[in-house]
Amino acid sequence: MSLLDRITMNPEVCGGRPCIRGMRIRVKDVLDLLAAKVPEAEILEDFPYLEAEDIQACIEYAAAQADHPVLLSA
Repeated sequence: MSLLDRITMNPEVCGGRPCIRGMRIRVKDVLDLLAAKVPEAEILEDFPYLEAEDIQACIEYAAAQADHPVLLSA
C-alpha cells in the first residue's frame, strides 16, 4: 500500500476535498497544523485515530500537488 492510498476523495465527505482514509480530517488541516509547527506527536495525541503514516501521506500528497508543469510564455 502506497502512502498516497491513504488520501481519499469522496464527494460526500468534506465536499470532495482530499481527506485521510475516508475520515473527515482533511489533508489541509494536517498541513496547516504542521505549518504552524505543531509537533507530529501532539497531532497524533489530539487526533488518536490518525497514524504517523497519515501525516507522512499528507506531506507526500502536498509535494505531488506542487510538482506540476510550468508554462512559460515567450
